[in-house]
Amino acid sequence: MIDIHTHILPGLDDGARDLEAALQMARAAANDGIRCVIATPHVITGTFENERGQILAAVDELNTAISARQIPVQILPGGEYRLEADLPDRLRAGNVLTLNDNRAWLLVELPASLLPPDYERTLYNIQLQGVTPIIAHPERNQVIIKHPEILKKMSERGILAQLTSASITGSFGKEVQKCSRRLIEQGSIQFLASDAHSYKGHRGLGLTAAREMIGKHYGEDYARALVEDNPACILNGQSLSPQPQRTKPSWLHRMFDR
Repeated sequence: MIDIHTHILPGLDDGARDLEAALQMARAAANDGIRCVIATPHVITGTFENERGQILAAVDELNTAISARQIPVQILPGGEYRLEADLPDRLRAGNVLTLNDNRAWLLVELPASLLPPDYERTLYNIQLQGVTPIIAHPERNQVIIKHPEILKKMSERGILAQLTSASITGSFGKEVQKCSRRLIEQGSIQFLASDAHSYKGHRGLGLTAAREMIGKHYGEDYARALVEDNPACILNGQSLSPQPQRTKPSWLHRMFDR
């Protein structure tokens, strides 16, 4: 599997606090069946002002440490960028690190409780540069929880989305889990990732458990696309293939979701 959203770089944000914590996360990733991890530290003005060069250097240092310890995981560069009004300008100036640094995909985070003013225009201005926004964990945004059709409208405009493993397994609570299922069922989710901040607990990896749950309810082909096929397109800078047909959840699953 390929994990496109992690906070594994030591000391850059609220993820791995030091090198040893980062190595523990790398070992946990390997044990969970993950072969490749995109490091996506937060980039938020005034809070986590991680610069492109700083992230690239941290990725190189962590890969060197991982290789020395023969952990079978590769770290690739990226960032989780708060959707701020000047983000398209920073992208145009070359100051933003896209996923795997290929200027094709950008992981974008919404605030937890609201949608930023003029968010549609900001996303569109990113798309005008030939970069596709991927919305990180939309199922945890309070506006989208109440109005999941907002993400569907984004999808119709070519914006993609990433679901967090702990959301679908229930670690973020019933409301977030229910929203996760609705977003899957309306066709708005193209990626599953850990958003790991640690090597254990509900902020750990847990990608296999989430993949298995999605495979059980929506089909193995769809589950594989979320953690293997679609992330591989990110690594190669390619467009996504047509998405596999999702199987309909059972009547028991629908009752559980009420």
